[in-house]
Amino acid sequence: MKKLIKSFFNKNSKTKIKPKDLAKKINALSTHEYAQLKDVLYNLAQEGYLEKIGKRYSLNKEKTDKLIGTFQISREGTFGFVILKNSNLNDIFIPEKSFSTAFHGDIVEVKLVARQRGKNLEGKIVEVIKRQNEEIIGILTKVKSYYYVKPDSEEIHKDVFVASEDLNGATAGDKVIVGNIQWNSKFLNPEGIIIDNLGEAGTYDTEIASMAHEFNIPYKFPKRLEKELKNIDATIDEHIVSNRLDLRKDIIFTIDPEDAKDFDDAVSVTKLPNGNISVGIHIADVSYYVNGNSKIFEESMKRGNSVYLVGKVIPMLPEKLSNNICSLVPGKDRLTFSVICELNKNGNVVSYKIKKSIINSNRRFTYDEVQQILEEKKGDFFDELNTLNILAKKLRSDRLKTGSINFHTPEVKFELDEKGKPVAVNIKVQKDSHQLIEEFMLLANRIVAAHINKKENKNKIPFVYRIHDQPDELKLREFTRFVNSLGYKFNQKARNKSKEFQNLLDQVEGSEEESIVNEIAIRSMAKALYSTDNIGHYGLGFKFYTHFTSPIRRFPDLIVHLLIDYCLENKENHLYSENELNEICEHCSFQERNAIQAERLSVKLKQIEFLKNLLGEEFHGVISGVMNFGLFVELKENLAEGLIRLRDMEDDFYEHDEKNYAIIGRQSKKIYRLGDRVKVKLIRVDDDRREIDFLIIND
Repeated sequence: MKKLIKSFFNKNSKTKIKPKDLAKKINALSTHEYAQLKDVLYNLAQEGYLEKIGKRYSLNKEKTDKLIGTFQISREGTFGFVILKNSNLNDIFIPEKSFSTAFHGDIVEVKLVARQRGKNLEGKIVEVIKRQNEEIIGILTKVKSYYYVKPDSEEIHKDVFVASEDLNGATAGDKVIVGNIQWNSKFLNPEGIIIDNLGEAGTYDTEIASMAHEFNIPYKFPKRLEKELKNIDATIDEHIVSNRLDLRKDIIFTIDPEDAKDFDDAVSVTKLPNGNISVGIHIADVSYYVNGNSKIFEESMKRGNSVYLVGKVIPMLPEKLSNNICSLVPGKDRLTFSVICELNKNGNVVSYKIKKSIINSNRRFTYDEVQQILEEKKGDFFDELNTLNILAKKLRSDRLKTGSINFHTPEVKFELDEKGKPVAVNIKVQKDSHQLIEEFMLLANRIVAAHINKKENKNKIPFVYRIHDQPDELKLREFTRFVNSLGYKFNQKARNKSKEFQNLLDQVEGSEEESIVNEIAIRSMAKALYSTDNIGHYGLGFKFYTHFTSPIRRFPDLIVHLLIDYCLENKENHLYSENELNEICEHCSFQERNAIQAERLSVKLKQIEFLKNLLGEEFHGVISGVMNFGLFVELKENLAEGLIRLRDMEDDFYEHDEKNYAIIGRQSKKIYRLGDRVKVKLIRVDDDRREIDFLIIND
């Protein structure tokens, strides 16, 4: 995308153009491509390659005459390169003496010197245009009477000096955030002031706060919310009840993970006289307490979603709402939004209604409790749970038959001690109890999205959809080649590719390659995102789909509640314009991707912490990646991924066969392919670099 955009502006240097018009010019018309285009335009403007005036972008001629790029420092800190943004030149080599006052990742201007370093010209940094890090996290240290912050990131190669009057109460050994960084001379350390003290370095809460800051995730709620929170009352007046469907006498229950604290969905089931079944999906009505006029609403929009790090949740809503007033705890009256649908014996929806309601949950189930009741065929509300389970299996079967893809990505669950240290790692097992809830949440989301698109809604209502574009053909070709190399069949030209995906996933189910095939299949797909342009959801095979069922932890769901409420009231004007919703969709899609990255890093760090005490032990794994420098291996026991470096494979000289996802021994002709099962020994764990190294064991 970046190459396409830069090529366009290089050929049309005088053009000023809006993103939508540019998308037409370079044929980036899908919702996914357009979102990517806008992201690239923003970054190019930040780098100075483009300038933005109003809604139009144009080439920044003043900057394009200069050599501007991103500075990257080697791990040793003795040299670096500037990767140019506006030139056909190779990367510029920068010796340590020419770093000037640039940090790793900064956007810099570089000047060439009259020397060649291999294929690269040599240069020196003459100006820092934009800092990558306005703030730096590190540990406060004291040397004699002077204080320095030693950065957590090894890519930041200089300690930051802090004057004693700028410590802001921090003491040596604390994990801190240093800001207002000034660096005017390469002969001196950069200087800054401590703007936040995260706590004693090494403690679990401190490390979580540090990780949150790394991903720009707000860790604490601002004090400006306190007054609003104080005024929110859990008491439900009778006049509120009179305008809602009163379901407090119905049998309703929640099913959640054992460690869940916020319960935003509940279910109910009733057998009807005509033989059909009524299923209620009841969702916490957060919109009653949090709306567009409140500071809490603004803060939840900023966050976009809750973030689930190992052992810690960074919630979208303050705890008073997320874990108390809005949470569907048993034995308490709670305001809800209900989708109540009538299904026939074949699992088809005969009719439905969407109503604001009030419930009182009878029981809080964990997944394990429900699974035990289903297997033993006895226990609290067995009849209701069994009926729901039978229906869920029917819904799931029909969904898969009509093109839904059942990706299965294994997940790990850590057992932590009181200090947050991992003492055991288990792989989560998906059972009927998990799938039961999933199917009815999918059903509610489909019904709500389809309701907005009913024929009687003559005017198009701006709405938030959850969409998923078709796979990119190039990625699909690569995936086909990969699958064939493992000995499985995948027809890229099949008319119904989603069914072809599902057939493949059925083939690999239970095999050693299942995890890697699922992972590579997901990578070949477009990313699901939020949009006002409904193109359907390819992965689920749904024409209409939204997110409605988790308003405690996802902001788009809260917006959908507000939009549905407005629609149910038959109000003539729209609650939000399409442009306003587009901005919300783009922001929430970005926040979701950011949260996923943070959550993955959280898991990886706990895996590293767990493996530190197991150096020298042997494991079984699957080759999950093949590179010119080594093999990535995913351990079967705990899904941790590490690297076997080619330089550590001393039995032969191995060469990379990129086409066949393999390495081949020059003398022995021994082949290691992607997906192969291997036995490995853990030889290195590097906390700072977040790396795990293995050595292959030949039996």
